[in-house]
Amino acid sequence: MRQKIRFEKNIKTGVLTILESSEVDPGVVMPLLEEDYDLQDVIKASDEGLRAFSKSIRRRGFFPTTDLCIKLFENTKEFFKNEAEEKIVIEYNDVEAFPKEEKFQLDDDDVELDKLLEEDGDTKEDEMKEIDDGDDTPIFTPEDTSEHEN
Repeated sequence: MRQKIRFEKNIKTGVLTILESSEVDPGVVMPLLEEDYDLQDVIKASDEGLRAFSKSIRRRGFFPTTDLCIKLFENTKEFFKNEAEEKIVIEYNDVEAFPKEEKFQLDDDDVELDKLLEEDGDTKEDEMKEIDDGDDTPIFTPEDTSEHEN
């Protein structure tokens, strides 16, 4: 899910407003919440580090995951230090939280795939007939009183 978290500072009133919106359908963004915080408390928490910042912005209505807290903290450090900047928007896609897939790569010294394929070879027609010589159709007789018939 793609989210946009907007931080708005109102220096006159000393209020920080966090607005969260989410893309519910491609191209359709819906506002989810709006929370007000004491601006000086959040600035102080941001100066103290990630743990204090996360603790200061998490509430019952807005409880970002650790990955999102890290992204918000890193992207808002300069925002809170710069008094002239009033708004910042941080985009987050929860796919970022999933671990990256590692590419599997074989070394030439470990295994030579060509040799393995040559050893296996093609399945011959006689071998195919041996494998498929039985009839796979289930046979039920009237005397069969198993649970499958009941």
